[in-house]
Amino acid sequence: MSKPIPGGMMSSRLDDALKRLDGALGLLEASIARRLEAERSRGSLETELQIMQDDRARLAVELDGALTRLARFEAVTDDVGRRVASAMGAVRGVLERARALEPQDG
Repeated sequence: MSKPIPGGMMSSRLDDALKRLDGALGLLEASIARRLEAERSRGSLETELQIMQDDRARLAVELDGALTRLARFEAVTDDVGRRVASAMGAVRGVLERARALEPQDG
């Protein structure tokens, strides 16, 4: 800071003005530092948002693939279920005919 100028009232007002100017400059510097930090944070947030959007897109593609595979498995399961039911019906028919041909004890 500057040295007081001899001369009484004028130097006192000048000192007060210089103190206010120094305080205002300090506030301005702090504001600029906060603004720069906010800009850096915003850049980080934008990067993080882009990463999350990329992950979301990738997960959506994986989910679509999984749903497609699930639909195919369900179709195959239904087909296998029908075939098993048909085979069980055929086995029951054969067993019933075999019992009908067995001699009756009684």
